[in-house]
Amino acid sequence: MHNSGLKNIALTLTALIAFGQGLSALELPDQLGDHAVLQQLSDARLWGWASPGATVTVTPSWNNKKVIAKADSKGRWNVRVATPKASYEPYTIKFTEGNQEITVSDILIGEVWLAAGQSNMEMPMIGFNAQPIEGAAPDIAHSGSLRDRVRMAYMERGDKYEPQERVVGTWKVSSPENTPDFSAQGFYFARELNSLIDVPIGILCVPYGGTQIEGWLPRDILDRYGYDFEAMMAEKDRLPAYRYSTKYTSMIYPLIGYTIKGFLWNQGESNAGNPDRYCELLSEMVARWRSDWGDTDNSLPFYQTENPGFGWSNPDAIFAAEVREQQNMATKVIPNCGITCTNDLTYPYEVDVIHGTRKREIGERMAWQAAERQYGIKGMPWRSPEFQSIKKCDDGSVRVAFSNVARGLTPNVGNVEGFEVAAADGVFHKANAKVDWNTSEVIVSCPEVPEIKDVRYCFKNFCVGNLKNSFGMPAIPFRTDKLKK
Repeated sequence: MHNSGLKNIALTLTALIAFGQGLSALELPDQLGDHAVLQQLSDARLWGWASPGATVTVTPSWNNKKVIAKADSKGRWNVRVATPKASYEPYTIKFTEGNQEITVSDILIGEVWLAAGQSNMEMPMIGFNAQPIEGAAPDIAHSGSLRDRVRMAYMERGDKYEPQERVVGTWKVSSPENTPDFSAQGFYFARELNSLIDVPIGILCVPYGGTQIEGWLPRDILDRYGYDFEAMMAEKDRLPAYRYSTKYTSMIYPLIGYTIKGFLWNQGESNAGNPDRYCELLSEMVARWRSDWGDTDNSLPFYQTENPGFGWSNPDAIFAAEVREQQNMATKVIPNCGITCTNDLTYPYEVDVIHGTRKREIGERMAWQAAERQYGIKGMPWRSPEFQSIKKCDDGSVRVAFSNVARGLTPNVGNVEGFEVAAADGVFHKANAKVDWNTSEVIVSCPEVPEIKDVRYCFKNFCVGNLKNSFGMPAIPFRTDKLKK
């Protein structure tokens, strides 16, 4: 008999012995394990695998009410369990199939957010090699006090073309041992939101460094846009991060239905080479993700992060600025969508550093937006000044008006950095700019451009501006022209 035949017999005998010893076919996904956070006041979806056709009983300790599920022909089952109001009380959930039982412990009920994107979402509290997170050391040292306040399940990278049922990623509590590996942006968002609404915050972190948005979209959508999958798959030297759809099939698809409050997104740098379609593709992605989660009325918010400044070996070029423009356009066309401006959060020396060190401010600003828009805390200081209009003056200058400046703009003395102007020839020159205290407008002029036609503010690959409102929120970069230089 061939060795392969002997091996198959041995495996069969092993399986029979295991069955006789009462080992179970009952399994749970990694994300339904100890320390998990479930969405409060919801019909939270729980799922797993069992023997085909088996009956699975789910009993949560907060009400001890049994919920029954029937496994399908492939052994897959799922149920909906009503969750109570959020608290810091730990619960257990018991899963039973026949005489087999799995009990998961230390379950908290709170608010759950799914955070996805590329490396600036992935960047851990300990930082990347020689690229630290500013101020992370004391936050890591004290993170044990957040054990029941901030938890994170960090998904392993996946790159399969076929939809996957499982993704590796278990829940971890905040502690000096675990927190260094937490997404820094996710951690700071969760910590700040917890301090504002005082309930446990769970982050399902699903990042993959270097990925383009095309990797997070299913194939049927990309087919409609003319993407050539066969040619892409034939490229043997293509980076996994640049493969179409595989992040959706391997990392998002296995989590579909885990009951969440909303989505957090930080991606776009890898689309700097093809910015024109970004807003459209992001709209498609958000619509599909919401549909996957059964969201029929856009109730799941989608909060994105404006790409940080990065030189791309050509700081004065505008292709990265065009991605940021597309990101801001998306907030106008995607329902229940927001953005966190990052224009002030890179240091001048970071022109060649794509992973900015200041993740705390990003997470906090994003949490402030969520606190007001999702949790009803009025007056949160998350809004950035946004271009509103331009008015020509008799002396050749122009006045630029902004929204979200109820208490004025700063700097209130000196020059506002980052403005450029052009005449009808489309050639931009550095401009002088100052804030008018009385009108909250910016007066912009330039000796080289006696008749200004268009204005840009920080519309470059890398340009750190200093225009802010009274809350210290940075003005969103903009241009009044559509020229591509």
